[in-house]
Amino acid sequence: MSALRVLIAGGGTGGHIIPALAVARELVSRHDADVLFVGTARGMEMRLVPEAGFQLRLVDVGPLKNVSFYTRLRTMLELPRSVAGCRKLIKEFKPNVVFGVGGYASGPGMAAALQLRVPAMAFEPNAVPGLANRLVGKRVQAAAVNFASAAAWFHNVEVTGIPVRPEFFTLKPPVGDSLHLLIFGGSQGARLFNLTLPLIMLDLLDAVPGLTVLHQSGVRHLESTQAAYTASGADPERWKVNPFFDDMPARFAQANLVMARSGASTVAELAAAGKPALLVPFAAAADNHQKRNAEEMVTAGAAVMLEEFELANPAKLLTALKLLLTSPARLASMAVAARTQAHPGAAERIADQLATLAGQRIATIR
Repeated sequence: MSALRVLIAGGGTGGHIIPALAVARELVSRHDADVLFVGTARGMEMRLVPEAGFQLRLVDVGPLKNVSFYTRLRTMLELPRSVAGCRKLIKEFKPNVVFGVGGYASGPGMAAALQLRVPAMAFEPNAVPGLANRLVGKRVQAAAVNFASAAAWFHNVEVTGIPVRPEFFTLKPPVGDSLHLLIFGGSQGARLFNLTLPLIMLDLLDAVPGLTVLHQSGVRHLESTQAAYTASGADPERWKVNPFFDDMPARFAQANLVMARSGASTVAELAAAGKPALLVPFAAAADNHQKRNAEEMVTAGAAVMLEEFELANPAKLLTALKLLLTSPARLASMAVAARTQAHPGAAERIADQLATLAGQRIATIR
């Protein structure tokens, strides 16, 4: 068994679990660590963690944000049992450090670590911390954040950024005079994008000669989105709807402008790739964190933001896209600004922080 054992608590969405897996791989390759994940049966960790070759243990914990009063009450009543389950896992696995990545299982996992006096480190990818991290932020031994604005919530914090695939940092700029717009709303697509973009596509393509558009709809909405584009009368040679992308770095490389949601991982990829963006935050995101993420990119000069309610007037979206796509100098300056928000080597830095924290505990025990 390795001298370094790390328990990673959390998950739920890809924004939590994908960076956690990147850190886990670095812990194994750089520090020969044993890594155990703890999550819930409702999160993406159920599929992604075993696929990546890591062990996953489950605890039963429910949501607290954006749910009914009854659901919140039930979660609070069950929380002691969730923490007790994490305490049992910690006693069995005997980790040197616990890494909380946000999501359902992160709160009980971090609470159990603090109760058992196991060093704990928090990871916060968003500009405003989630509930679990707000509760433990000042009690953990260390923290890693993506945005400097989140640092105030934590003790012993470092701005590491979010782990992003290395390919995003080495993309070559698009070639040729024609412009390309990439539209995506996450792995499931964005219904708002699917409904709104076809309404303006004919006018947009008329206003920007040579523009081509690639729109990711999500699997469930492929046929309806394609039908809406066809009904728009826009030249079918200049637009394409895909259900999902499995080669996102290549898609980014071709794009002169990206229209997207503003989840933490998306924002980090845009920064790494140096891509100007039109961001439309998901209005129902917990703690309105997507809006805060987008605001950080707008402040940096890397993005323009429209809120969901503004897309109720499709003409406003059309105007915003036309202004960006017909201003090459502005797109170029936004691309440079995006790069200033990038953090190469985030996974390595976080893994090294965890190893250092664990090493201090090992030395203390010895």
